[in-house]
Amino acid sequence: MATQLRLPEQPSSTANPSLPSATPTTGVKTRKRLVRRGQVDRSQLYRRGFQGAFLLLNLWLGVKFYFWTRQFEDGVIDATLQRPAGVEGWLPIAGLMNLKFWLLSGVIPQVHPAALFLLLAFLAMAFLFRKAFCSWLCPVGTISEYLWRAGKKIFKRNFHFPRWLDLSFRGLKYFLLGFFLWAISTMSVVGIRDFMLSPYGLIADVKMLNFFRHIGEAGLIVLGIFVAASVFVPNFWCRFFCPYGALLGLTSWLSPTRIRRNQEACIDCAKCAKACSAALPVDKLMQIRSVECTGCLECVAVCPSEGALAMSLPKIRVGRPRWTAIPAWAMAAGIAVLFVGVAGFAKATGHWNSAIPASVYQRLVPNADQAAHPLP
Repeated sequence: MATQLRLPEQPSSTANPSLPSATPTTGVKTRKRLVRRGQVDRSQLYRRGFQGAFLLLNLWLGVKFYFWTRQFEDGVIDATLQRPAGVEGWLPIAGLMNLKFWLLSGVIPQVHPAALFLLLAFLAMAFLFRKAFCSWLCPVGTISEYLWRAGKKIFKRNFHFPRWLDLSFRGLKYFLLGFFLWAISTMSVVGIRDFMLSPYGLIADVKMLNFFRHIGEAGLIVLGIFVAASVFVPNFWCRFFCPYGALLGLTSWLSPTRIRRNQEACIDCAKCAKACSAALPVDKLMQIRSVECTGCLECVAVCPSEGALAMSLPKIRVGRPRWTAIPAWAMAAGIAVLFVGVAGFAKATGHWNSAIPASVYQRLVPNADQAAHPLP
């Protein structure tokens, strides 16, 4: 008679709850244990404070510059009214031209020198803290951010273009930047000097002011389109059209500083990706190298896990690189030091205010609209 072999019976998990279940777990993703952050994140408190302060600063500069301009238009000169050189921060093209002039000649220009130093400060910020100028200081960026936040609150959502269309539109700002860089690259040192000393170059800031003071119907329509689009699409102007942001983005690409995700501490909640106004897949990447990252720290602020996400600097050790997290207060302090330090240096060395006599302004400002661009 054949003998049948019988396998021993497996003990029932219901009979003894302490024994592990025989249910296979292959392919099942276990949820990581959350270790909550021990300290309150204040990055957005700092950033909102910087945005508000810089918005008020630009408003003060604009009002002061307006009354300074009106005195020449009215023919009543008030010696107590001084031109605020800070308005040259709105002249990035003049800053680029002066940068080339300085690099090739070794001489700091006497016309719109503040534009040069402010450009250097903002480029330094981009290199050290990503495009922090865009999300911490830029008045246009601040207004744009509050527009899309208002849109999200009113309509319960914002909109993002399909990836192929988003990439195509983003190319517009690089096209504009390329055009300006090409135009400046074709100018010699003498050509830049002659441009800056032309009536158009001398009062480029006044012409900028008059553009908004005397804006026409077409200008209002275009401005209205940008405002309306910014309500629905986060940072519409900044993301697709701003050549200044494109320049700072390319500079930030060279930065050793970046948002880094610690995969071991990350619990895969994807809150960081949802908070990113640039629609970057923060929850999928180990490091954020994209030129679209503005260093706003929104992703870091919403991350609930201790040590999972941080703005970091590389710290080279033997064997493999390590990372050092940059606290939000240190980033805020760095931005403030760069801005105040560079502007203070320019003032202390006498390279802040344009060396243009009041008599020249008295002659040119009343006829600013008639000053033609010197280049064909």
